[in-house]
Amino acid sequence: MSTAVIVDAIRTASGKGKPGGALSSFHPVDLLATVLSALVERNGIDPALIDDVIAGCLAQVGEQSVNIARNAALAAGFPESVPGTTVDRQCGSSQQAATFAAQGVIAGSYDIVIACGIEQMSKYPINYATLGQDPWGTKVHARYPEGLVGQGISAELISARWNLSREQLDEFAARSHRLAAAADFSNEIIPVGDFSTDETLRPSTTVEALAGLKPAFYDEELGRRFPEIDWRITPGNSSPLTDGASAVLIMSEEKAALLGLTPKARFTSFAIVGSNPIEMLTGVIPATKRILSRSGLGIDDIDTFEVNEAFAPVVLAWQHEVHADPARVNPRGGAIALGHALGSSGTRLLGTMVNTLEQTGGRIGLQVMCEGGGMANATIIERY
Repeated sequence: MSTAVIVDAIRTASGKGKPGGALSSFHPVDLLATVLSALVERNGIDPALIDDVIAGCLAQVGEQSVNIARNAALAAGFPESVPGTTVDRQCGSSQQAATFAAQGVIAGSYDIVIACGIEQMSKYPINYATLGQDPWGTKVHARYPEGLVGQGISAELISARWNLSREQLDEFAARSHRLAAAADFSNEIIPVGDFSTDETLRPSTTVEALAGLKPAFYDEELGRRFPEIDWRITPGNSSPLTDGASAVLIMSEEKAALLGLTPKARFTSFAIVGSNPIEMLTGVIPATKRILSRSGLGIDDIDTFEVNEAFAPVVLAWQHEVHADPARVNPRGGAIALGHALGSSGTRLLGTMVNTLEQTGGRIGLQVMCEGGGMANATIIERY
């Protein structure tokens, strides 16, 4: 079997996911094409050598529909011979894209592949009601007759189950902004026009300021259904709506040597799990335990963790259950500060993790993301 390696990883800066945000005026195909073009140019790759482009995208509607991976490859000027496919693993879509890409290399199906992701939440926020559709159907509703809930309510349920106080959540959120503000992302961010700084980052964030924010998901009816909820989730301890795109250049170790490219890291293990779709966001816990078991590693063998900060309680509950060293968890901040452009977040986190290992001299990194519908992806890489 071939070894799948990461040669490079880039992203746009995070734009606020609302009209007037720095990236909101772009067509999402053009936004994704920008990172695809930059990735091949930065590494001197002939795009004709690319076997596939695999893109993660959650809201595959409107301008993000009709296989945005293929459309972006064409928009980037890649030869018509380069195919593309788009996957939806909810928030972990581009992490799944990277997994599929690496597994294809390991199996010998690919020599060179780009895994990438895109989400323009300024146009397509995660709100099924705005799409005018029921995405579940009668049989799923019959299986969960009390009704499925949104991720904000799932975050409230996690806060209640793990007895996480509002102060703990806000302290974690302030930490995210503080660490992100101190980090150097220049090696991974490519400019889009004159935009190259994360628009979602608020360096002046304090616990005191966060304490003044009102709960974002209060619902009287759901409060009766879930009396344990104490309404602790606010816009401040949640990831913001975000626009962004990211991409990772993945190839076989042999092909990298042939092209004179130096890999940054290699993929070593993968795991995917399903979890309760009501609580939804706790899959990161069994996914981490499964990938550690498969890899033969212990939690203390991991030098850095990237746990997607969809909501502060997700990371705090995970940390409580797997007993990870807090100093190694999201050491450059996370989605609360840097944004969560859904389909792009998987490859964004992967790039951040690679750069963290390079900058700190660490060897092994573990990335894990909770996903809508009750799932989670986990990936382990080893720095060269």
